[in-house]
Amino acid sequence: MTTDRHGHVMSDTSSEALGHYEQALDDLLFFRPRVVDSARAVLADSPRSVMGRALAAYLGVLGTEEKDAAEARTAFHGFLADLDEGKLTPRERMHLAAATTWLDGDLHGAGRILGDLTVAFPRDVLALIAGHQHDFLTGDAQRLRDRVGGALDAWDAHDPHHGPLLGMYAFGLEESGHYERAEETGLAALAQHPDDVWGIHGVAHTYEMRGRFTDGIRFLDDRTGNWSGDTLLTVHNWWHYALFTLETGNTARVLEIYDASLHRDGSPGAAMELLDAAALLWRLHLAGDDQGTRWARLADAWERRADGPHYAFNDAHAVMAYVGADRIDRAERLVKDRENWVTSAPAVSNRWMTAEIGLPVCRALIAYGRHDHAAAVEHLLPVRHRLNDFGGSHAQRDALQRTLVEAALRAGRTDLARTLLSERGNLRPVCPYNWFAKARLADLLGDPAGAAAARRRATDQATA
Repeated sequence: MTTDRHGHVMSDTSSEALGHYEQALDDLLFFRPRVVDSARAVLADSPRSVMGRALAAYLGVLGTEEKDAAEARTAFHGFLADLDEGKLTPRERMHLAAATTWLDGDLHGAGRILGDLTVAFPRDVLALIAGHQHDFLTGDAQRLRDRVGGALDAWDAHDPHHGPLLGMYAFGLEESGHYERAEETGLAALAQHPDDVWGIHGVAHTYEMRGRFTDGIRFLDDRTGNWSGDTLLTVHNWWHYALFTLETGNTARVLEIYDASLHRDGSPGAAMELLDAAALLWRLHLAGDDQGTRWARLADAWERRADGPHYAFNDAHAVMAYVGADRIDRAERLVKDRENWVTSAPAVSNRWMTAEIGLPVCRALIAYGRHDHAAAVEHLLPVRHRLNDFGGSHAQRDALQRTLVEAALRAGRTDLARTLLSERGNLRPVCPYNWFAKARLADLLGDPAGAAAARRRATDQATA
């Protein structure tokens, strides 16, 4: 038995395994790929380490990879089979409960246990990391903010993990709409650790949500060496760079980024990376720029995964790829499979996420691909204020919000399009997409002067 540097007991964990565990936490905070090896080293030295087993369980679910989760669940249940939990500390028992609940498919139950754990042990780094990523995967902006914010006062500002916690808090603040405070907090995190790629990611989100895309490009350019190396977040941060570039109208540069960093021959095919690729190409698709060859390669990658019903947010992006590649029949097979699954699935979180949000979104995307824009509106409109319930960030879900705008315009639903664009324009007045869409609405309404003014506004913003 050992104790970590915060005084937490580590049952059945040697001093050497504790060193590997601390390294794994550091790797996880900074999104280093070697976190997998560090976590394995814990169990190689101390196979019965409770916290080592909890860490391995969380790593199995955080990537939303169905195969990884299944393997982690088998290993974890095998570990529990002959475990005497009565000999464990309360903290360790809570981690076992949270990991078991998550592996068994109850994401929301796991989040509640992790919340209780952080209240009792606010300096438990693993509980904070797992809880923060959980809140992102379930789209819970308030918990994404308050889970970390509620623990921060227990941390000394000089603790080496204080900076990454600020980076996490910055993202929670941004998703909750506190953009200036989020930027300030994220920059404070980076002052402590310039290589905090999650902190960089949080600040990038603040620029995205405020339409400060030229500032976003400059920010990422200035820190290229800190975020563009070998990290688990590199592709996603390139995606943010591409979004900023798309607003400038430089489609050629966007496609350079896509081919070099988002999806290319030899890409590993991880769900979260394919998701970013689909989300970017879908924005081009909405603008009428169909990338047939790129869509085909991306759809092939999704098909090779052969995912079952594991995470509804991933399903929606697989459908984007199939629709973009003009494989409507493949998209419909995915929807049919999920429809059949929800009728008999156990009461896991993804069953509700699929039935209530995922399936309407997928049906809307298919309808859009069929040019049945009225049907796309009918599927998407009722869930547009609940899209967060199946995960992701505001920036990620904006592809679906834009789909609703485009469907409304193409269906001639001018009253609805006007309302949606009024919402968007007042929330994000600096956004070339919003103004180009307003120009098309003015064309539909027979207002050439209004259309010309909106296009000038869009062009001025894109070239500012």
